[in-house]
Parts: sequence; C-alpha cells; structure tokens
Amino acid sequence: MSANSKFKTPSGHALKAQKGQTPIVCLTAYTTPMACLVDKHCDVVLVGDSVGMVLHGFESTLSVTMDMMIMHGQAVRRGVDQALLVVDMPFGSYEHNKEQAFENAARLMRETGCEAVKLEGGTHMAETIAYLTQRGIPVMGHIGLTPQSVKAMGGYSVQGRGDDHQRIVEDARAVEDAGAFAIVLEMVTEPLADEITSMLSIPTIGIGASVQCDGQILVVDDLLGLFSSFKPKFVKRYAELADNADAAIEQYAKEVRQRSFPTDAHVYAAKIKKS
Repeated sequence: MSANSKFKTPSGHALKAQKGQTPIVCLTAYTTPMACLVDKHCDVVLVGDSVGMVLHGFESTLSVTMDMMIMHGQAVRRGVDQALLVVDMPFGSYEHNKEQAFENAARLMRETGCEAVKLEGGTHMAETIAYLTQRGIPVMGHIGLTPQSVKAMGGYSVQGRGDDHQRIVEDARAVEDAGAFAIVLEMVTEPLADEITSMLSIPTIGIGASVQCDGQILVVDDLLGLFSSFKPKFVKRYAELADNADAAIEQYAKEVRQRSFPTDAHVYAAKIKKS
C-alpha cells in the first residue's frame, strides 16, 4: 500500500477473521453516488452482475460482459474507501478453464482496483478457485441458487431440499477447501444454511438463507424500492423510493405543462440588481 494512501485497504483475510463475530453487512452498488452512500455502512460492497437486470434492463445476468463489470467496478471504486470491494466475474469469463479465469480475474482487479472477485459454483469450480487463490486472487464463492446457471437449474427455485441437501454441503466444503475467504449462500433452506455456517471456518453470507449466517447481502436497489420488476421473498424493502420518484416526476411534468416551473427563482436576470 502506498505511504500516502488515504485509507487502509481491507482484505479477504480480515473479513475471514469476522467469522462468528458481529454479522457482516454487504450490499451491492453499481454507481459512484450509490457507492458513497453504502460504503460507510458496509463491510463489503459488491459490484454484482445483477447490474444487468437492475440498470440495463436485461432479463437475466447472462448478457453482462467483462467490459460492463469493469466500467461499473471503476465507478464504484471511486466511491468506496472503507469497505471491501468485490466484483462479480460475469458469465463466460471463467468457466472455460482455470487459465481463462485467472486472466479475467487479474484484469478485473487491475482495471477496477477491487480487493477480490466473486464467482459462482461449487465442486465443479473448486479447481479454478484454488488456481486463482494460489496466484494471489482473493475469491468469494457463491453456491445454492447461482443466477448464471438459472436456465440449467430450471428457474429461480429454492436449493437444498430433499436429495439436493448433500450436494450443497459438498459444494460448500469444496469452495472452502479451494481457498475462498467467504461464501454466499443464495436461496438455500434455513436449516441447511445453519448447518453450513456451523460447518465452515469461513464466513457465510446469506441471501434468502438464514439469520444465523455470518453476514447478509441484498441488492441495494431492492432494499430501497428502486427496482420493482419483481420482488423475491428474501427482499425487505426499507424504503419505497421508486414511488417517491414517480410522484416527484409527475409533479414536475405537471408544473412544466402549466408553466409554473421554472419561476423567477430558477432563471437568470439580464442584470444583477444593485444592493
């Protein structure tokens, strides 16, 4: 770290040490203004590939590219100087082989200045995770519902029920053994999330999992009520900003059409009045 750096860079190692301590607070961000808002409250800020649905109107995360993740990662980096910054590796950027994964992960870190990357997958991605971590790329894992594989999984369904229980357990162990510093559990059953949290030595970050996870993450636009296309069960709206914005825009349009805006207070006189 540079001697004149204005902040102490957080690390995956430090986050790992929070296992079993005060719950870890995580939120997504995709823009500089939002990053500035969430940074002071969060332990982790994630530039999620959910940006494709939230900001770009895609039907899923599958259309998100490396260039998009880098652009949004750079924007968020400009607003984050306290939290651990993690950037998602988009679909197609790491699945082909471990060498491809390293090249793209290194590019994400180099061009965004993030401290870590996140990728989806359990046992089948363990070799790749190990390859990255052994070469200096901190990795956050993600198992359970993995949105990049949603078409292969048959939709957005709860994971870990019935015979699926053991598969999720094996995925969790594989990700930890491969060297990930934390793992996201998405839409796994509550008892299974509790079991995995107790079983692992690395923090679990829940999203639709269990309050007993070591931390929680939400998409910030869901939390604020800005994204209204759909609302998963695990989302709690802490505000309804979309409704407020709609009302404000409606009032603006009304005043423009009535010529009640702008007023004298919002325009510039030809001459400055003498006092």
